[in-house]
Amino acid sequence: MENATLALLKARRSVKPDLMSEPGPSATELDEILTIAARVPDHKKLAPWRFIVFEGDARRAFGERIAAACAAEDTMPPSDIRLETERGRFMRAPVVVAVISRITPKPGAPEWEQILSAGASAMNLCVAANAMGYATCWLTEWIAYSPMIRTALGLADAERVVGFIYIGTSKTAPEERPRPALADVVARWVG
Repeated sequence: MENATLALLKARRSVKPDLMSEPGPSATELDEILTIAARVPDHKKLAPWRFIVFEGDARRAFGERIAAACAAEDTMPPSDIRLETERGRFMRAPVVVAVISRITPKPGAPEWEQILSAGASAMNLCVAANAMGYATCWLTEWIAYSPMIRTALGLADAERVVGFIYIGTSKTAPEERPRPALADVVARWVG
């Protein structure tokens, strides 16, 4: 019999937020997901990540911030359709979690390791939600790099958006995509 964890890791797949619907995780499930997301390698115990949760009406309210950033920062005036799309960006899934990388200067804990820890927390978040039966999608999109969105999220200078993790129930079975052949991505060092 195959190990359930290995089966999940072999089969997990991102689901586009447009293909998600209710329900999302309950408050208790989300707490468990975030607890698991925080259980990653963390050299020097710095917790070089944090989470911002968007659910319920907060998703729509933040959509107004996204639309305002689009209108102010886009090189060409956005159309009404584009602005409406931006307003609804976080409405595509019941829950959106922003994973934030935060760098703490610390001897023996290079910035790169702290960023990798934040990435690991985002992946643990996805896998934990997937293990509970929810669909996930880890996206950055333009909003992760927007100065106005950085301000709206209250990011410090040493913080960056690792990604926005959309969590919900998949409307359809996710399609598989081609994966790299091991021969193309694995080498064995022989000295």
